[in-house]
Amino acid sequence: MIRYELDAADISAIRFGISPLSELGLGLRAFSQPEGFPLQRPWLERIASVRPLLDLEVLLALVNDRKWTADFVNPRPASPLTSLDDELTTLGRITRAHFTTDLERVHGEVPAVFRGRHDVVIARLQRALATAWDLCFAPHWARMSTVLRADIAYRGRIAAQAGMGTVLNGLSDAARYDGRHLDVRLWNPEMRRRPVRGDGLTLVPSIFTVRVSTPIDDDLPPTVMYPARGQGAMWSTSGQPAPDAVSDLLGRTRATLLAALGEPASSTDLALQLGVSTSAINQHLRVMERAGLLNRARYGRAVLYYRSAAGDALTP
Repeated sequence: MIRYELDAADISAIRFGISPLSELGLGLRAFSQPEGFPLQRPWLERIASVRPLLDLEVLLALVNDRKWTADFVNPRPASPLTSLDDELTTLGRITRAHFTTDLERVHGEVPAVFRGRHDVVIARLQRALATAWDLCFAPHWARMSTVLRADIAYRGRIAAQAGMGTVLNGLSDAARYDGRHLDVRLWNPEMRRRPVRGDGLTLVPSIFTVRVSTPIDDDLPPTVMYPARGQGAMWSTSGQPAPDAVSDLLGRTRATLLAALGEPASSTDLALQLGVSTSAINQHLRVMERAGLLNRARYGRAVLYYRSAAGDALTP
């Protein structure tokens, strides 16, 4: 357990934030232990087809079997909603000592995939995280971030009506505030004390935290990642449409493309499969992407298209 010691000034300075990189880092736990995240099973099913394109050797080495994640992929948000590009740029400046220490706290050693020239290792890490974001998170981020922002808005109203103490006691069953201390129950029953002392306490809603999470390194700025409200309905969709209705709506070619893009494919692959020119396929794909039915991501020199959540909802 960690005890954050807060005075009146610390309470008034509590803020909320959303970190795309932190959500990605916490989401890696669902990759390695999907049974621990039943509410995110629909998301895991939707990204199953793109998992072979990920650098899983790197990504899974950021998490251990206790669901600890290296602190450098769980940064405290610098603003209410930070940019993944900015966070990856900051990560690119991490020192070898900092990188090594964070990994040793998780694994007891540096995993083999992270040994070697520091600049080469960090560049591979940045690519792996960026690809995971593009393929697994960006297509669903509008839905995810809506849940996270709604949680912050809800707790802001509670703070205005009942005070920040009520907010802190409502984060999770694993967090308790007694007027001076915020006790966060973690994996270790031993009490660790962390006076806030003007460093600021940041509350970060997450859809990949079941109870609560904090930085492993107590010297880092106080941060509590807690489960966001409203996750149960996040992946709900309306009933499936009739097959003929989709063709009537989109036209036969686009309906066929939508059905074929349950797995990522390039326009060249689709042209060969459907016997249509690549230029015609590209025109259809661009229209469908603009309409929000498809996502695309670059993989090497190829551009791959695959159905978005909206596209899935239209597919019988």
